[in-house]
Amino acid sequence: MSTQRLYRVTFLNQGQVYEVYARKVSHGGMVGFVEIEKLVFGEKTTLLVDPAEEKLKTEFADVERTYVPIHAVVRIDEVTKKGAARIHAVSGDSAKVMPFPIYTSGGGDNKK
Repeated sequence: MSTQRLYRVTFLNQGQVYEVYARKVSHGGMVGFVEIEKLVFGEKTTLLVDPAEEKLKTEFADVERTYVPIHAVVRIDEVTKKGAARIHAVSGDSAKVMPFPIYTSGGGDNKK
């Protein structure tokens, strides 16, 4: 019996760090984006409810796949056990990750 792969994907979104678990992660069909599919959340039968995970469940309720800009991805880990999906704010001293500069093909103001 083969085990299904499980990935923990950490990315930045609107000043917050999202940590989600998914069964499939790939470079996808859109250049510059990471495709995340089959998001995994905790069981609804558990007694304790994590508000951060519930917020993520609501945000991604009807999403089949999501595309995250490559420069927003902090890391992708293949894990053996699922943890709690969470959102937390990026704060002053703990903000050690800087996003890469964004490439634009506009060429600037040098065109004549």
